[in-house]
Formats: sequence, C-alpha cells, structure tokens
Amino acid sequence: MGLTDTRPIEVKVLRLPHADGLPLPAYATAQSAGVDLMAAIGPDEQLTLKARERALVPTGLVLHIPDGCEAQVRPRSGLALKHGITVLNSPGTIDADYRGEIKIILVNLGHEPFVLRRGDRIAQLVVAPVARAILVATTSLEGSVRGAGGFGSTGLAAQRQGHDME
Repeated sequence: MGLTDTRPIEVKVLRLPHADGLPLPAYATAQSAGVDLMAAIGPDEQLTLKARERALVPTGLVLHIPDGCEAQVRPRSGLALKHGITVLNSPGTIDADYRGEIKIILVNLGHEPFVLRRGDRIAQLVVAPVARAILVATTSLEGSVRGAGGFGSTGLAAQRQGHDME
C-alpha cells in the first residue's frame, strides 16, 4: 500500500561550469528513492582516496529545494560494499535555503586506495518533506516502556515484560 500524495517535488538545478557535459541526476528506476550524484572533477583529473582518507568532492550542482523540504545525501551501497567508500556525515542534510554547490564528504574506510574520475556516481540524493517541531520546555515528561534506555536497549524492555508474565 503506497502513500496517497506521491506528487513529484520540483527542485531547480543550476549546473556550474565544471559540471558541463555531465547529466543531471535522475532516478534509475520507477521506484528509486534517490538520484545519483556524480563527481564533477576535471576531465583529465582523478582524485585518489587513500585508505582512511577523506575528501570533499564537488558535484557542480546548486539546488533550489522548495520550502518545507530538505535533501539528504546518502552513501551508495555498492561503493560501500565493494570499496569501503561512504559519505562521512551520512545522511548529510541540505536545507531549503542553502544555495551553494553540493559537495560530498567521501571517506575511504577500505584498505586500498580508491580512484575517482569525472562522472563517477558518488552518492545518492533523496528529497523529502520536513516536519517542523515546536520545542516546549517542561519540568517533567510522561514515562514509557523503554524509559531512558538507549544504544541497543530497544526490545529489552519488552523482553523483560515477557519474562515477568511467565
């Protein structure tokens, strides 16, 4: 069962000169959640990420994301699995009011150097609506089954309750 409002969100894209000739990001399939972002490094250049090294990789794109939306930059699973390449601040958030070039912080968590060339797909971009919260100061909060448990504690409270019922 899908969502009822699946209208596309229009995002304006400005291609910077160093991205000339590269295709605009596009969905690979009808059900893809994100579009691939490409490295906009020079045609005769390459960028080598040594093991444990990080780099800021240009895409040559500037986005106008509509109010009430954000874009998230996420790793590509194939790069992560095959080479240990991931997006360091994943997911990276691009706010609707940002008008600078989209650059991707890639890190090589693998053991071998990894070479990037112009047009290589380096990350995914997912555009989504954002819910704005109103934070209200209070002096107490309602309890929950989980309580203050964190970092691996989900499900433990339910397991303890299950043992109490036996």
